Amino acid sequence: MELIKTKNPKFTLRFAELEDAGLVVEYMRKLGTYQKMRDKITAEEDEMHKILSEKRGEAIFGDYDGETVVFSYFYSNSSAFIGQRGIFIDGFYVDEKMRFKGLGKITMAFISNLAIERGCKRLEWGCLDWNESSIKFYKEMGAKAVDNMRTYRFDPDTLKEIASKF
Repeated sequence: MELIKTKNPKFTLRFAELEDAGLVVEYMRKLGTYQKMRDKITAEEDEMHKILSEKRGEAIFGDYDGETVVFSYFYSNSSAFIGQRGIFIDGFYVDEKMRFKGLGKITMAFISNLAIERGCKRLEWGCLDWNESSIKFYKEMGAKAVDNMRTYRFDPDTLKEIASKF
């Protein structure tokens, strides 16, 4: 496991390895609890292990004094509309006791740098509209909301129903 040094000498980052699949799920559950939608987090360790092994998604953990306190799950995406590759952050969480210490900003800077290194032109994520502290954090960093678009989704049952019409 390679530890990545940051500007904070007590804070290191590391990419999730296959054996971290359970920790990814644990942090997604923490995020789900924070977002008041814990029941929507249905990922299981074996599924996450497969995703990580197939490189369909990646995660990083931030460790402060050797304790994991920051988590981000992301994957590559692209847009034919604008002809650009990007990274989409699907999960971003800082343990409550470690918020407002700059660790989220360091982590976001690392992912931004990673996007640039990979030839990406954008970094995107979603944020629940009631989550004012996160919205403030993102705006202070210079993020711009895409307010003229909504995300739509087929759940597994609808996906099967629509697919059966092919």
